[in-house]
Amino acid sequence: MNDKKDHYIMLLQGAMLILNFAAVALICVFIYVTTRRILKYYDARRFLDGVVTIPGSPRDNLVICLLLMGILVLTFALRQFMKDIQNRFIVVTLILDMAVSGAVIFQLDFNYNGLLLLVFANVISYVKDRKIKLFLVALAIAGYLVADYDLLSIYTPLYNIDDYIRYYSSNTQQYLFSVYNIVISLNIILFIVYCVYVINAQRDTIEEVNLLYHELQTANEQLKEYADMTERMAQTRERNRLAREIHDTLGHTLTGIATGLDACLALIEVSPEQTKKQLVLLSKVSREGIKDIRRSVNELRPDSLDRLSLEVAIRKMVTDMSQVSDVSIYFETDEKHLKFDEDEENAIYRVIQESITNAVRHGKAKKIWITLKRIDGEILLVIKDNGTGCKEMKSGFGTKHIKERIEMLKGTVAFDGQHGFTVTAHIPIRWGETYD
Repeated sequence: MNDKKDHYIMLLQGAMLILNFAAVALICVFIYVTTRRILKYYDARRFLDGVVTIPGSPRDNLVICLLLMGILVLTFALRQFMKDIQNRFIVVTLILDMAVSGAVIFQLDFNYNGLLLLVFANVISYVKDRKIKLFLVALAIAGYLVADYDLLSIYTPLYNIDDYIRYYSSNTQQYLFSVYNIVISLNIILFIVYCVYVINAQRDTIEEVNLLYHELQTANEQLKEYADMTERMAQTRERNRLAREIHDTLGHTLTGIATGLDACLALIEVSPEQTKKQLVLLSKVSREGIKDIRRSVNELRPDSLDRLSLEVAIRKMVTDMSQVSDVSIYFETDEKHLKFDEDEENAIYRVIQESITNAVRHGKAKKIWITLKRIDGEILLVIKDNGTGCKEMKSGFGTKHIKERIEMLKGTVAFDGQHGFTVTAHIPIRWGETYD
């Protein structure tokens, strides 16, 4: 009976090893093939504009990962076919597995960390000494938690397999994302099945297995509840974000048009020709505003940022508003490369846009000064006007959205209504781009 259970455990371990080998090989081959395709069709410039970084050599990456996975296959074979080896040697092979798995995960820039589940499963099965088992299990769990792409990409530039998938057409993307997610899910399912089987084999009691089943069922229900709650929160955030985008774009455009029309009313009797020029500018601004609103609804990203760099987009916004109104707007920055992640650029652009709108519409400002500088790894953004200001701060729709945008980036913002109105925002920037 024990031999039969050992046989099933070995099959599950082998299945996990094969699946992980396939996952690593597929990722490496996919990146290598996609890189060759990009070079073949001369798409490197377009691809590089949308990524943070790329692997140094996809071919070397493939070879190194396959060699490391070969070591895992070798240690697996040693443990399976050399039954009389000492426990100390088994521990050494498991530590080697951890080191090799860590090297593979590092080589893949943490795009796949499922190998640590295989290490975790082997520790459960082979290590008999309780203290050593607890130590190795804790080490495997810590490694699994730390080797998280989303966490590490905040602090260091890492290439993302999603960027390579998005290089293909939308239909192909759906297929590739499905395969990628299925492989990850299958690895987790195999790991859960393996753990359940090992626990059942070691305890060999129906009561304890039923208890584990109920615990898993409860956890599954809690996960479903959490998933539903997360989905509702995501929907709420998306609705709020859409409201912010439309409010910012529409408010900015209408404020500029309204101010420009006021100027036309003042000029029409004095200089019809100048009024005509002003109306032509207003027509252009309104059309661009309509296009930007449509863009905001469709993709929630300002059209200017898709066509232009952040600095050029800001200067264009400043110029357009100055031309259609009697407001003088000055933009100043000492940062040479205003190129950040998409969410950071969106936030900076929208905060400036909303601040200008508020200054013109509510503050009746005639001059606005915008300063953007880098201080200690973060962006300091200051928008000051000479408008009426306000003695008592009230959280309106515009200032609320400014605060929400900055807080979504883990930043802080302060408002000062004395001597005009001043918005001061500190925005932590990931600085994922590197420049020559």
